[in-house]
Amino acid sequence: MAVVVEAKTELEAIENAKNQLHTEKIIYKSELIKGKLFKASTYKVVATSYDELISDVKEFLKQMVEPLGVTIENFESSVRDDAIYVVMYSDNNSILIGYEGRTLKALETLVRTKLFNEWNEGIKVVLDVSNYKEKRQAALERLAVKTAREVQKTHFEIHMDNMNSYERRIIHNRLAKFKNISSNSEGEEPNRHIVVRYEAKKNKEEVDE
Repeated sequence: MAVVVEAKTELEAIENAKNQLHTEKIIYKSELIKGKLFKASTYKVVATSYDELISDVKEFLKQMVEPLGVTIENFESSVRDDAIYVVMYSDNNSILIGYEGRTLKALETLVRTKLFNEWNEGIKVVLDVSNYKEKRQAALERLAVKTAREVQKTHFEIHMDNMNSYERRIIHNRLAKFKNISSNSEGEEPNRHIVVRYEAKKNKEEVDE
């Protein structure tokens, strides 16, 4: 549910919206209403709470996955640093995730686009399915550690499998903690991959595992 408030200043309108929604954290868009003749200009603010926004996102996701024959059985949601995090649990998580997480990423893009169109603001939304991303990140970090140690031992470069930008970023970040190891991405999408090399002059302390 959104509220519409008009006031003499934008700040006053925002504060009134917060009071009506009974929360300090809101999403809003404002518009200057120019006065006519002797009437002063005012600000119109349309606002909603994060709780309402999350409810809207959940309903939207249910509608999006229905044509896939998937039923979302439960949600977990939270707000951290003004970003919305939503975890979905369904009767067919593999379909929601898709090959290499592509369906999940597409759903995330659709939600972000919807919110931007409605609120003229880039609201960060992070979707997950049964903590798939958390498990995938852990697996990628283990792979990075294994690869780095192999390169340190043999001094031979290793070309890793093709990965998307999200997965490559996780690998790069983990490899950066190893001494004498460098990494860079090569190739063109969707065949872009990471090359891990030994660098004798690199001075970084390896994190104990």
